[in-house]
Amino acid sequence: LTQRHAATTAMAGSGGYGEATSQAVNKAPLQALCRDKHDHYLRHLDDNKESYEYMMSEHLRMGGVYWGVSAMALLQRLDDHERQQEIIEWILRCRDSKTPGGFGPNVGHDADITATHYALLVLCIYDAADRLDREGVISFIVSLQQSDGSFSADRWGEVDVRFAYCALSALTILDAMDRINVDACVQWILRCMNYEGAFGPVPRAESHAAYVFCAVQALALAGSLDAVDLDQLGWWLCERQTPSGGFNGRPEKAPDVCYSWWILSALASIDRAHWIDNEKLASFIRACQDEEDGGIADRPGDVPDVFHTFFGLAGLSLMRQADLAPIHCVYALPLEVVQRMKLPPILAAYDS
Repeated sequence: LTQRHAATTAMAGSGGYGEATSQAVNKAPLQALCRDKHDHYLRHLDDNKESYEYMMSEHLRMGGVYWGVSAMALLQRLDDHERQQEIIEWILRCRDSKTPGGFGPNVGHDADITATHYALLVLCIYDAADRLDREGVISFIVSLQQSDGSFSADRWGEVDVRFAYCALSALTILDAMDRINVDACVQWILRCMNYEGAFGPVPRAESHAAYVFCAVQALALAGSLDAVDLDQLGWWLCERQTPSGGFNGRPEKAPDVCYSWWILSALASIDRAHWIDNEKLASFIRACQDEEDGGIADRPGDVPDVFHTFFGLAGLSLMRQADLAPIHCVYALPLEVVQRMKLPPILAAYDS
């Protein structure tokens, strides 16, 4: 047992593949942001609609549209107006007529709160939020709050802190926070906090950085971050940085580009982003680029995808480590969109 533990620890380093990934990043030459390659990659994501990958990701389409559109917004390349209109019309067709105004992840799919949130965010980016049935969307989200303050994803009742964030974000954007029991939601989120100051998906579940993002930003939207020990939480988040510069989501796990957003945005919201090595994180993200075909992967040498491409660009944007449009760490929208819509102020750093 001791030998196996030692071997596992040596392999893991500070996080999963930490040592091997660190060596790969450190040996790689300093890379610039492959803007044109990423632009091309994102524009051609859905060229082959008959592919196995396209078919198998049908249930992720609304998320994919948000990641792709947001990535193009950060690259400041949203110049295809015909494509924009196609996406807006497609989103509106994803409305689930069996609900007051919820959206599914694809046409004909059942509505859920994450797809509804994604749909709202994309329409905000395209300055088309007025195409929504505002009251219908609000009613759908309000209907998902449970008696303990939590939110379910859909009518089948799965609950975790992701859906609380989606609800509070969407209702803040729609100016309808008074339609839910915010205090009960805050108390439920605080029940998801663990002994080390971080958050799991539900009460008594293991802490995970992606759920920390959801909890922190939901509390920020509710004006309740003062209920958290921010130094303790910040330390747990900082410990997620591995020797490669990348973050892992839990102790002894591999670094992954997506946590460049989940963790850095949470640190920014609690004013602790200066506690980590930004230069090493930026180098890790750049090392995950596909320099031939564009896109960003989870870690160096892997196949890129739209999910990690957006979160890698979002991390670089937060750090001001590339010529990218700035992004709001709570709303997960380009700052220009937040300012254009005059959304409620959340953090002084973004609202001055």
